[in-house]
Amino acid sequence: MLGLLSLMNKSENESKAPSILSFVADKPNLVTLLGLSCGLLAIFFALNQNFPAAIIAMLWAVLFDWYDGLIARSMPDRSESRKMFGGYMDSLVDMVVSATGPAILLLSVGDFSPWFYPGALAIVVAGVLRLAYFDVYGIDENGTHAGITIDNTPLTISALFLLHTIIDSNIFAAILYVAILVLAYLHVAPFRMGKLGGRWYYVVTTYVGVLTVAYSFIIWTD
Repeated sequence: MLGLLSLMNKSENESKAPSILSFVADKPNLVTLLGLSCGLLAIFFALNQNFPAAIIAMLWAVLFDWYDGLIARSMPDRSESRKMFGGYMDSLVDMVVSATGPAILLLSVGDFSPWFYPGALAIVVAGVLRLAYFDVYGIDENGTHAGITIDNTPLTISALFLLHTIIDSNIFAAILYVAILVLAYLHVAPFRMGKLGGRWYYVVTTYVGVLTVAYSFIIWTD
């Protein structure tokens, strides 16, 4: 009897649950999905070794990631279920944009040599650990979080790629490899830093805009 009642209650709760696609209509979630589409586009370009286009797509993926949270905080009446759904989705998209994307970029720069696999694995593992840890512990009462945020990887290597056509390709590949390893460590390092916000939105937006113009010029003159 108790089993039947439990089954009936479960069925009733499931019938009240909103559809999966209904969450797409939520503005912050829609912005998150736009970031995912840019992240996947970056991976596509990286696999084809079109690095300037990959960097542009990756930068915009990060920018969408910054603004989905800003939009979410501007909606105080947003339902709890949409907040939770958006939070889970944001972590999954971060994994694609800021860990998998840079890993594939590194592999592609190394012409998919097995020697570059450890570096790619390091940034992906660090991304998984960093995101899982943040989902559990988040930001403390002092407004700080452990390690650097995962979006620092695409933001850093985007500037680094300006060297790609200037220096020897083997030297650049080595520099990128070291940078990826350092960033992987910093994501999980035992130090705390404050959450960035406020004027940093203007800084990141300007940074993305300037580098978009720079890489667009590289594509145009190539």
